[in-house]
Amino acid sequence: MEIFDILILIAIAAVTITLGFGVYTLYRGGDFARTNSNKLMRLRVVLQAVAVLLLMGGMWWKSTHGG
Repeated sequence: MEIFDILILIAIAAVTITLGFGVYTLYRGGDFARTNSNKLMRLRVVLQAVAVLLLMGGMWWKSTHGG
């Protein structure tokens, strides 16, 4: 496995875990949801951007270096 493959899997797992925490936060509701749901949404968006950039970088790397 190449380094991009491992990094992409880690990024996707981080997005999934953050999404799970966000859904749990909304389900729980109350003060906890008010203080944490927006932070978790922002974190998920950043992690998704990182995952997309890693995917694009991995595809570029494999196309130029023969993967």
